[in-house]
Amino acid sequence: MPIYNAPTKDIQFVLHDLLRISEQDIEGFDELDRDFTTAVVEEAGKVATEVLHPLNVVGDKEGCVMENGVVRTPAGFKEAFQQMRDGGWTAMDCDPEYGGQGLPYVIHTAAQEPFVSANMAFNMYQGLTHGAYSAIYAHGSAEQKQTYLPKMVSCEWTGTMNLTEPHCGTDLGLMRTKAVPDGDGSYKISGQKIFISAGEHDMAENIIHLVLAKIQGGPEGIKGVSLFIVPKFLVNEDGSLGQRNSVSAGKIEEKMGIHGNSTCVMNYDEAEGYLIGEEHKGMRAMFTMMNEARLGVGLQGYAQAESAYQNAVAYANDRLQGRDVTGAQNPDGPADPLIVHPDIRRNLMDQKSFTEGARAFTFWGAYLIDRAHRNQDADADGLISLMTPVIKGFLTDKGFEYATAAQQVYGGHGYIEEWGMSQYARDARIAMIYEGANGVQALDLVGRKLALDGGKHVMAFFEMIKTFVKENESHAVLNKDFLTPLKAASKDLQAAGMYFMQNATKPNNALSGSYDFMHMMGHVCLGLMWARMAKAAMEALDSGASDTEFYETKLATGRYYMARQLPATAMHLVRINTGGDTVMALEAANF
Repeated sequence: MPIYNAPTKDIQFVLHDLLRISEQDIEGFDELDRDFTTAVVEEAGKVATEVLHPLNVVGDKEGCVMENGVVRTPAGFKEAFQQMRDGGWTAMDCDPEYGGQGLPYVIHTAAQEPFVSANMAFNMYQGLTHGAYSAIYAHGSAEQKQTYLPKMVSCEWTGTMNLTEPHCGTDLGLMRTKAVPDGDGSYKISGQKIFISAGEHDMAENIIHLVLAKIQGGPEGIKGVSLFIVPKFLVNEDGSLGQRNSVSAGKIEEKMGIHGNSTCVMNYDEAEGYLIGEEHKGMRAMFTMMNEARLGVGLQGYAQAESAYQNAVAYANDRLQGRDVTGAQNPDGPADPLIVHPDIRRNLMDQKSFTEGARAFTFWGAYLIDRAHRNQDADADGLISLMTPVIKGFLTDKGFEYATAAQQVYGGHGYIEEWGMSQYARDARIAMIYEGANGVQALDLVGRKLALDGGKHVMAFFEMIKTFVKENESHAVLNKDFLTPLKAASKDLQAAGMYFMQNATKPNNALSGSYDFMHMMGHVCLGLMWARMAKAAMEALDSGASDTEFYETKLATGRYYMARQLPATAMHLVRINTGGDTVMALEAANF
């Protein structure tokens, strides 16, 4: 059975050595001292390792089963979900008015990582509920908040998002689900939604579906979409549950991975629903949910890679194969362990340098969300809007890549189910697809986010890098190993942006290079994170930190990323500069 141990020391390093969260001028951050966050992160790690991780393989093997319209979750899931409720893990950053703890989003994110690494499919039940909570919290009426949020904060009721239909995924303007006013302020919702994670299950008293639908007579396309609350059970005025609504699960999808999550086809047959916000403004409310969800999905990408990496390291240290070319390292045994071989080291260093950089990038994104929301900081809001497609797209692409790289360390055993490595690859694969497929994330980045507010935020990002380099270039070691490669990568990214500007009249040139640009920007972001982490590690060593091995390991890992991974920006720039002609050369019939 695979292993998992929460990387609590690495999490604390990002929170305190890198982000210095307790020193930030953001409401509530002064409470996040090292003692407090240590208690939170270590307890989250304990729950992940002892409660959730043992159920990961159970969920994968058993899956969810539908019996007479009722979905049964895998053995142990209900009890574990109750432990999550009892521990307050579902309510960390929610508003105390509705039963939450009111903690910053960044500490919620830090606690979520071990849960996702330990059991991604299980954690989706509370993760989707959190997203639905956020949408109602931001756009719902006072009455809707009082009716639904307390039970959703505690996860006595869970939540979903219902977007996709059989004939439309990304292009939501094509949806057919309709909403008809019922004369009493409610609507009758009719239609079918597919791929609905946690759409039906046996772990909560009620399920609050957020459903996109079109009100008859509204504008065509995406401008005519509205968002509705459609509960599984109607809620009486006193808060008790009433009759069953006309919503049902038609079937459970048979999926490649995340078997422990009940991904359903949902049927709405004149179900009673309640408008959230204004008519025809549903996408604005849904994007509140989706932007948060996209950071969470980016976290899923690297969190699965982290779990897979831990197992690959253990196997590489244990499995005896061949001899070290420089001399036997295990002379009393028949062979040396795999980890002596340079190509295995390369593979593991690829994984390690990615996951640690990705953690820093994601937590920084969560910090920006806190700064935007708690301080009403428009610049932070613009910057996280720019970064969201990169966090989602780049981290999930690479997360899947490194989950399979960890599988490769096992050789043939990685392909055999009893070793459990295929689950990481299968579970990680969905993160590249849902909450906006990664190609769409790249189009969003290049087509919308770069030009947001006149390009203000991407220019601020470049200025952030320039300022960091200038402030620290007098440090010879930091400059040579980290700042010089960061400057080169940043110049590549700026050159790509300039190419898009110069070819603005030829949109296919920009769109053909959008995926490369997303990856280029992802590398630059991780390069910036590694440069900042290197500075933090050097400062810790200079101040006489007792755990010198930890900080020296951090520096060695960062040097690897800057030397072996960051130069990929040059390759992506060459691709972008070729334009769209080679991409668009074939007629459709010639593929």
